[in-house]
Amino acid sequence: MITVISLGGSIVAPDKVDEPFLKDLVSLISTLLEADPQRRFILVVGGGGPARIWQQAYQNIAGTAVSHEQADWIGIMATRLNAELIRGILGAWCTQAVLTDPTQGVFEGRVLVAAGWKPGFSSDYDAVLLAERFKADKVINLSNIEQVYTDDPRINADAKPINTISWAEFCALVGDEWAPGKHVPFDPIASRHAAQIGLEVLCASGRNLENLQKILHGEPFIGTTIGPL
Repeated sequence: MITVISLGGSIVAPDKVDEPFLKDLVSLISTLLEADPQRRFILVVGGGGPARIWQQAYQNIAGTAVSHEQADWIGIMATRLNAELIRGILGAWCTQAVLTDPTQGVFEGRVLVAAGWKPGFSSDYDAVLLAERFKADKVINLSNIEQVYTDDPRINADAKPINTISWAEFCALVGDEWAPGKHVPFDPIASRHAAQIGLEVLCASGRNLENLQKILHGEPFIGTTIGPL
């Protein structure tokens, strides 16, 4: 059984590396791997604080000469930095180099760590491609939000949490264009491809590891299910 997790950089390194969270996450993954020899994980890591800070610096300095492609490359390099950290602390569970092209390479061990690929989308899209390639039926999207809302709850006090939503409804909510650093529950480019292949995405809070255990065990959880409902 392969579980694909899109691990948001906002929970790996919101401003600096969240060491207690990563220790707990690796402990949980290790426990699950030891308990079930058939279980395998693909962790696709986002850019988080390093991406945001370096992209903002680039935009501040470049001004009107800013390039979306260059801003994306800066974000991609941040995902690779975070992914190398995750790979390192997983130790013997992850024997492969960080994967940076989801269309290439093999999955030989128990855990595969992947990072950003190329400009035009976020690491969410890489997670969708890897789920498709290795025949996973879903992607678990872990970020700093507990659920998808009808609107941004930081701006609209009337925004309501959503338990289940179709891809058509979700794509209407987040739009269909990507920009570096765009804040959406799941990348619009990734969403479009997930909809095309009938993939399910579960959005949940990354730091709630008890809730993640419920997801992994197929139990009721707090979050949002996006799919071909």
